[in-house]
Amino acid sequence: MSGKLVITNIGLLLSGKMEEPIYDGDCVIAIDGRISDWGYEGDLDTEGADTLIDANGVTLAPGLIDSHVHPVVGDYTPRQQQLHWIDSTLHGGVTTLISAGEVHMPGRPKDIVGLKAMAIAAQRWYENFRPSGVKVMAGAPVIEHGMVEQDFKELADAGVKLLGEVGLGTVKDGKTARQMVDWARKYGIQSTIHTGGPSIPGSGLIDADMVLETGTDVIGHINGGHSALPDDQIMCLCESCTAGLEIVHNGNERAALLTLNTARELKQMDRIILGTDGPAGSGVQPLGILRMVAMLSALGNVPAEIAFCFANGNTARQRELDTGLLERGYAADFVLMDQAQHAPGKTILESVQLGNLPGVGMTVIDGVVCSERSRNTPPATRLPRIVS
Repeated sequence: MSGKLVITNIGLLLSGKMEEPIYDGDCVIAIDGRISDWGYEGDLDTEGADTLIDANGVTLAPGLIDSHVHPVVGDYTPRQQQLHWIDSTLHGGVTTLISAGEVHMPGRPKDIVGLKAMAIAAQRWYENFRPSGVKVMAGAPVIEHGMVEQDFKELADAGVKLLGEVGLGTVKDGKTARQMVDWARKYGIQSTIHTGGPSIPGSGLIDADMVLETGTDVIGHINGGHSALPDDQIMCLCESCTAGLEIVHNGNERAALLTLNTARELKQMDRIILGTDGPAGSGVQPLGILRMVAMLSALGNVPAEIAFCFANGNTARQRELDTGLLERGYAADFVLMDQAQHAPGKTILESVQLGNLPGVGMTVIDGVVCSERSRNTPPATRLPRIVS
C-alpha cells in the first residue's frame, strides 16, 4: 500500500464515469495506495517509482465491483462447498465485493442478539482479512421481527454499513420493512431488497408494490434472483423511484435487457449496477461481471466503455465507495486487460460489444499487484509486466 506506483504505456484509459468514459493519457500514478495523477507520461512526475508497470498497450480500468454476493467466512462458501471462490473472482477483474447478506452461514442466528453478533463479526473478519487482496464489504444482517431502532444504531456504531436483502428474513410486509429501512438509513446503513420470486427456503415473492413501499437504496436483482417479476412491474420500478437498479448474472437475461432499455428511455442508465448474486444455487461465477458487461453491451447495444461503467463507476457512486472511479484520491484499484487472442473485433471495445470477454492481464488493489495473467479469462493478446 505504501510507496509510489507508476503504470506506463497504457493503450486505453477507462474512467468508470458515464459522462466521460474514456480519458486521454497513457500513464497512471498512485501514491500510498491512492490515485495521484494520470495523463501522458511526458507530462507527469514518474521518477522514484517503488513499483513500475509497463502496461504494454493494454487497457486500464478501475477495478470491477460485484454489488451482490453472499460471502460467509474467508474464501470458502458452504453454499457450493467451494474454496477460493473470491480468488477466482479476482481473476475475473473484480477487486471489490459487496455482501447482500451472509445468508448461507450454517445455523445462521435469527434472534436479535445473534444476528447482530454475526453481522459485526462478518464485518470485522473481512476487514481484517482480504482473500487474495480483494476488498469484501460484509456484515449485512437480514432484518427480523423484533428489531428496534437501537439495534440499528448499535450495528452502525460497530461499523456495519449494509443490510442484507430485505425479505430473506421474517419481515415480509412493506410497512414494517420500511420502518427498519428508515432506521438503517438514519444511521448510515445502506439497504437492498430481494426482488422477484423466492430463491432460498424462507424467502418469498417480493413484488413491485412491496419494493416501492419499503424504499430501499438498491433494488436487488431487479431481473430476478432467479425468477423475475412481470414486465410491467419491472418497468414500474424503473419509472417510480430513484433507487439503484441492480442487474445480476444469476437472474433473467431478458428481464435484464428490459431494465436496461427502460433505464435508457428514462435517461437514467447511471442507476444501473451489476452483481452476480453468487455463491448461489447457480454456483459461483468468477467471470460473471465481465459476462454481464459483454452481454449488456452486445445485446443491449451499449458502447462497451459505457457498459464497463455499470461494473465500476456506477456502483461506486450508488454505494458511496472510494473505489471504482479513476479519480484523484480514490483507491488505486485497477484491472488491466486486452482483447482476447483471436477474438473478433478491431479493438478491445469493439470485441466486447460483439459479446466477447476480454483477457485480464493484471489486477492491482490499493496500489499493490494482486494477480497477473488470469487463469480464468481467455488469454489476452498482450500482457502488462512488472518492470521493477
